Amino acid sequence: MIGVLVTFRFGSDFDAVKIRKIAETVRSRFEGMPGLRSKTFTLDPETHEATNVYVWESEEAARAFFTEELVQRVTGLYGVRPHIAFVEILAFVDNAAPK
Repeated sequence: MIGVLVTFRFGSDFDAVKIRKIAETVRSRFEGMPGLRSKTFTLDPETHEATNVYVWESEEAARAFFTEELVQRVTGLYGVRPHIAFVEILAFVDNAAPK
C-alpha cells in the first residue's frame, strides 16, 4: 500500500466553509474508485491547511491518478496548488473492516 498526502496551504484567503463544501461535494467521486482503499479530507483552521489523505492499493494506481491535469484541476477548485507527497504505509489498521 501507498499513502498520498495532498496538502493545501492557504494564506489570508483561507475559507473553512468553502473547503468543507468542496469535501462534501466531491466525496462521492471517490466511493468505489478502483485501487483506492480510502480517502480522508482534513482541515486545520489554526494553520490554514487542508490535507487529503489517500491510501492506495499500489503505487502504480496512485501515480496514475495524480497527473498534472488533476493537479491543475484541484488547484482551480481549492484556489492554491497542493503539495503532494507519496509515502510508504508500514501498517494499516481498519477497525471498520468486517471480521
